Amino acid sequence: MPLFQMPLFQMPMTETLAILPTVNAVLNGASAVLIASARSSIRGGKIETHKRLMIAAVATSSLFLISYLYYHFHVGSVHFQGKGWARPLYFGILISHTILAVSVVPLVLITLKAGLRRNDARHRRIARWTYPIWMYVSVTGVVVYLMLYHLFAAS
Repeated sequence: MPLFQMPLFQMPMTETLAILPTVNAVLNGASAVLIASARSSIRGGKIETHKRLMIAAVATSSLFLISYLYYHFHVGSVHFQGKGWARPLYFGILISHTILAVSVVPLVLITLKAGLRRNDARHRRIARWTYPIWMYVSVTGVVVYLMLYHLFAAS
């Protein structure tokens, strides 16, 4: 059976692990799209749409985190193969991504809680910080994936 037709849970462990970085990048990209769409919907006054999109973004980001931790628990660290100018660029993006990824988790939870409780003033105040950080983390997650697994991957 071709790999793309096989359910993930029925794949051999090595194939399951091999596909997870791509799954993680797709989840990060989906989070970015959901977050941007949610921001657009709230600016248009569509509160219920905003709420649903943000819950979907939190769910997508949570699935990413579970998949990411599972992958790295089994595989460990993946070393960047790029040389020259690519190394400081990659590590600059990776370090900022990692620091902000850790810091965005409580911000997302606090922002979500305020939004669900309709504490709109607090929600807006915190979301002003949460949105750009979460968007940066989601987009740079995809950039790190592309650099690590495609642009500068070992041949």
